[in-house]
This record gives sequence, C-alpha cells and structure tokens, in this order.
Amino acid sequence: MADLNRVVLIGRLTRDAELKYTTGGQAVCKFSIAVNRRKKVGEQWEDEANFFDIVLWGKQGESLQTYLVKGKMIGVDGELRQDRWQQDGQNRSKIEIVANYIQLLGGSGGSGQFSGERNNNQSTGAQMVENTFSQPKSDSFTDDIPF
Repeated sequence: MADLNRVVLIGRLTRDAELKYTTGGQAVCKFSIAVNRRKKVGEQWEDEANFFDIVLWGKQGESLQTYLVKGKMIGVDGELRQDRWQQDGQNRSKIEIVANYIQLLGGSGGSGQFSGERNNNQSTGAQMVENTFSQPKSDSFTDDIPF
C-alpha cells in the first residue's frame, strides 16, 4: 500500500502573509492559520485553537499574497513537510503544510469585507487558484429524489 500525505484545513489567517524569494528567484509565501476545535469539558463546550504554518510556492504565492491578510478565512489543500536542522548541537525539526491549492472563503475577521482597492480585485486572485472546495455548478440528476 502506498503512503498518503494530504491535509485539508479551513481556518483564519493569524497574520498577514510574507512574500520572499529564494536565491534562485523562486517565490515563497508564508503565513499561518488558526483552526478551532470544539471539545466538551464537563458540561460546557470550549473552543481550542490549533495553529498551523503554511508555505505557498511560486506564482500562486505571488498572486495571492496581497489577499492573505490577518483574519481572512481560507481553505488549504496541501501536504505535510518536515524540515530538519541542527542548532547549537541540538537536532531540531519543524512541520509545515506545503499548500497545493488555496481558496479564499470569507471576509476578514472584523467587517467581513476587504476595504478599498483590495475589495475591487478580490475575485481576480481567487480565480488564479484552482477551486478544490466548491460544489459542481449543476446536478445531472433527471429523476426526482424522494427525500
């Protein structure tokens, strides 16, 4: 059986995305998202936030960087990668999610909308990324479904 490494998350950005370039000229866009999980503690439900670092390479990162602002809800489809290095004689490692697809989902955390120029160009950035989270545009069913 083959190994499988796939992650699908929906959450809100915890900070604005940072765009940098490698020495070879490759674009690297880095940001993090918070994903809430509800759990029952005694008789009450509590939210528990989990934070994930995301890396988006290439033209997708360049195109979407201006739209990836703190509070924005996004969907991420990607895979886990583990970086390993030594620092001060200690072995270190960090797990990141390398995004294959990003979908802009909701507004920002405050007003639910971008302001000014970004709002006018929001759909342009979203159209540049493959939409892996949307439903088919029409159903191909010809029969009535009784439920």
